[in-house]
Amino acid sequence: QVQLVESGGGLVQAGGSLKLSCAASGRTFSAFAMAWLRQAPGKEREFVAGISWSGGSTSYADSVKGRFTISRDNAKNTVYLQMNSLKPDDTAVYYCAARSGVVVTNTNWSYWGQGTQVTVSS
Repeated sequence: QVQLVESGGGLVQAGGSLKLSCAASGRTFSAFAMAWLRQAPGKEREFVAGISWSGGSTSYADSVKGRFTISRDNAKNTVYLQMNSLKPDDTAVYYCAARSGVVVTNTNWSYWGQGTQVTVSS
């Protein structure tokens, strides 16, 4: 089992920045690929960004490329999502997720956090 706890969400104006953190506990953090996914009201949950167990490979949804950066610190059992140039369309609950193996750009992740709300005002 892996327990995931997100933090760092909040309210920000369009064009602003936020940094989300996800602290992991339980099984060996460095063995898991990690990702951030989000779900806006009335919409399906979608993949935002993923990172391999080593941090050497990352993937992003087209909608966030160039604005968001995912990173991880295996010594701290933490994964981050730096979000810049935020838009109102980025408003959603952001979830941290983990899985064994490679990053997948869908919702097929094994472990999930409880989510953190990000609201971007226009």
